[in-house]
Amino acid sequence: MAADRVIVRGTGLRKIYGLGTPLEVEVLKGIDLEVRSGEFVAVVGQSGSGKSTLLNLLGALDTPSGGSLTIENQEIFGLNSDALADLRSRSIGFVFQFHYLLDEFTCLENALMPILVKRGRASTEEQARVRALLERVGLSDQLHKLPGKISGGQQQRVAIVRALAHQPSLVLADEPTGNLDSRSGQQVFELMREITRAQQVAFVMVTHDDRLARAADRILRIEDGMIGTISQSELV
Repeated sequence: MAADRVIVRGTGLRKIYGLGTPLEVEVLKGIDLEVRSGEFVAVVGQSGSGKSTLLNLLGALDTPSGGSLTIENQEIFGLNSDALADLRSRSIGFVFQFHYLLDEFTCLENALMPILVKRGRASTEEQARVRALLERVGLSDQLHKLPGKISGGQQQRVAIVRALAHQPSLVLADEPTGNLDSRSGQQVFELMREITRAQQVAFVMVTHDDRLARAADRILRIEDGMIGTISQSELV
């Protein structure tokens, strides 16, 4: 993947819930942003400010009320459901606060799941690549264990590798360390930062943890439906 190219660009993104009803609420009011390959961006803001809504739009999980969004120069709004599913399976990885691993599958099988769901099998090369990622994150002796047999921090590492299994250009993380103790959370964060640089993915993380946000390449704050870049000193 070429370094420092725009992976995702949003222009005038708006999201209105309850449109045309007495309960109408405009959560996002015309947001502009872009994220480049190899860049780690933290998104902060008060609860209910629209952070997760923005992440859902960037991940093609929801549609905006206005504006445009391109991922790798492809305008995604207006694509049919099959085309959106193909885009997500090809270009986007997701990491959530809860790992959502499948209890009946091993760590290796869970990490391979995006490939298995799409094609039913993983090639020898794909298995070797995902295995190497798991080993890189310190799970070489956990590959064939079930999720219930490893720690929460280790489970979240598996979830991160799963998000990278299909070699996406964009990874979106919603409070990925929120369910971990501070030590495990820091380890998981450092892992995400390392992989962002090494794989040259564009990484967008929603977080309430100012300490982690300060370590990002750029901090974006959503407030009153708008977004802007802030400095480390402006985090309160």
